[in-house]
Amino acid sequence: MLGDTAIAVHPDDARYSHLHGKFAIHPFNGRKFPIVCDAVLVDMNFGTGAVKITPAHDPNDFEVGKRHNLEFINIFTDDGKINSNGGAEFAGMPRFEARVALTEALKKKGLYKGDKNNEMRLGICSRSNDVVEPLIKPQWYVNCKNMAREALDAVIDSTNPKMEIIPKQYVAEWKRWLENIRDWCISRQLWWGHRVPAWYAVLKDDELKELGVYNDHWVVARNEEEAKEKASRIFAGKTFDLYQDPDVLDTWFSSGLFPLSVLGWPDDTKDLRAFYSTSVLETGHDILFFWVARMVMLGMKLGGDVPFGKVYLHPMIRDAHGRKMSKSLGNVIDPLEVINGIELKGLHKRLEEGNLDQKELETAKEGQTKDFPDGIPECGSDALRFALVSYTAQSDKINLDIQRVVGYRQWCNKLWNAIRFAMTKLGEDYIPPEEIIPATLPFSCKWILSALNKAISKTVVSLDSYEFSDAATAVYSWWQFQLCDVFIEVIKPYFAGNDPAYASERKHAQDTLWLCLDNGLRLLHPFMPFVTEELWQRLPSKKDSVRKESIVISEYPSAVESWNNDVVELEMDMIESVVKSLRSLRSQLAPNERYERRAAFVVCRTDDACHIIKKHELEVSTLATLSSLDVLSEKDDAPVGCILDVVNESLSTFLKLKGIVNVEAELEKLNKKMEELQKQCDGLKKKRSAPSYQEKVPVHIREVDEAKLASLLQELLSFKEAREHLERENRET
Repeated sequence: MLGDTAIAVHPDDARYSHLHGKFAIHPFNGRKFPIVCDAVLVDMNFGTGAVKITPAHDPNDFEVGKRHNLEFINIFTDDGKINSNGGAEFAGMPRFEARVALTEALKKKGLYKGDKNNEMRLGICSRSNDVVEPLIKPQWYVNCKNMAREALDAVIDSTNPKMEIIPKQYVAEWKRWLENIRDWCISRQLWWGHRVPAWYAVLKDDELKELGVYNDHWVVARNEEEAKEKASRIFAGKTFDLYQDPDVLDTWFSSGLFPLSVLGWPDDTKDLRAFYSTSVLETGHDILFFWVARMVMLGMKLGGDVPFGKVYLHPMIRDAHGRKMSKSLGNVIDPLEVINGIELKGLHKRLEEGNLDQKELETAKEGQTKDFPDGIPECGSDALRFALVSYTAQSDKINLDIQRVVGYRQWCNKLWNAIRFAMTKLGEDYIPPEEIIPATLPFSCKWILSALNKAISKTVVSLDSYEFSDAATAVYSWWQFQLCDVFIEVIKPYFAGNDPAYASERKHAQDTLWLCLDNGLRLLHPFMPFVTEELWQRLPSKKDSVRKESIVISEYPSAVESWNNDVVELEMDMIESVVKSLRSLRSQLAPNERYERRAAFVVCRTDDACHIIKKHELEVSTLATLSSLDVLSEKDDAPVGCILDVVNESLSTFLKLKGIVNVEAELEKLNKKMEELQKQCDGLKKKRSAPSYQEKVPVHIREVDEAKLASLLQELLSFKEAREHLERENRET
């Protein structure tokens, strides 16, 4: 009440229409203030319909004060006591004592008419549980209009863009913020920070002595000495005391100077001239405006150019359920706890050492017990790093599941074991060759180098375009599915004993294996720096060559044109499809029979397929763990006593059984697959028979559809032949 500067009524309230434009007198300080009409704030049906207005201490009243040009009078000191604006009778009183005293003073004056309880919104401090008291204070602002325009043009200027935001979806957010820029309040009432470089002059003859009462008493300077010089000129002949503003600069203002200050600005240093502006900033998308935009605005204003050419915005990490991490929920994941591991009681202890109240503590512990009943296992930094990189494909949020990190930790172990196994095949005296000629290599070696080349190209292109998840997937897929699952397995026969028939293949396999490990570890290094460094250091070096001291400073792999071999890759695709089919048949056996070597047959319906499978019987037998493999043509009698699978329109596989084939079960499987194929055929036929198909669908699409339909029909025919074979075998038995 002591800071009231008006009374507001509704313009349509007939009870007060005779008071429009009149004034009231404050009962304690005699201040004359207007009676204003405000339909936005006042509800004429609530209470008396007349509302006292305290613009300096209420957000709604603040807006009324701006609408009606009212006086803003602050009656509180920073420690919650009444200041001199509240009048001598109440000055120095704590705020709650002053409210009681003011009520008693009204009663003494005969002005107290009673009270009535009403619901209201009351702000409470989450830390201290004190009632929050709004008040206005002198604040320093930065006019951002021109700077925002320059920062906006730096990104959206189609003719000369100075900065790129990645992913591009955030350009719209950049525009939204900077096109609707407001003056930036840079004053903060905090203990820590860069102190505002402004001094307030309290003149000896000032009526009010509080800091900031008179706006024209401020002096902005680089230091106190300069401030005194300026104040002496402004207040010449007057006695004054200078007090520096106790506020500090907004954290975002201080950090907005980061690209400049780390290079020595405002001094004209060598580092500033050499390295400003920088190339890439990586940060979270949630502070695109609060930090990135401020750095760009201040960098262009004070440094003369954008502080960086590209901005990469990573997703925000949430828990496995998609919830924002919160101390009160107990779902905050400390990276160090993932790296080093922690028991559940350790997680609880961390909560207990915080500042949660008892209810929040219990809720947080329940959350931790539910999500991490056994604590968090030790995962290591490589696994965590790889998991986070892999997650970057998840739009703007990462729902971090610790089990996925655990999976990558286990993959690190597999990587370690695979390389340890590979090193045994190289031998202690192995020396890598100076050069490898792909044309002289065995089939499997040609294939793995071609696959490695593709992985290198995909990884480099993805890294250059900031598609980190795609890069991680390319590296992982090559290591897991091509090197470990196929190549290391398929070359094992070369090292089974010292068969002289395989002497040449064995040496080529060693050289290729070393080349794969060297390139593969360097390719993986940015994603898993520690395990790759350790393993790379163990690799043998070329003769008379000086290897880099660390993998981190070695050259990153680049594609080698001579390694590409599309013909070999197509042949390996056929081999892998046959192996996959045979493994699928093996999985249908009883558990105690699945690991026995068995005879298998491949029926080929084309000469090309027959030629390729016959040429690579060793690879198929090795990868499918067969005792023997016979390659048959359509003219040959189909094998009996086998379970079968149709690979595609050109190939079918048969796996020999010990007992009698369950024909009914096999027929049921074939019928299900035939039904699915028939649906695909019918859908494609329907698409091609549409009236506008020939006119609207491009020629190349029509050609693809035609080839696909022919392939499906041929595959369907193969299934029918397989079904007839089973039915015939069933009749004969």
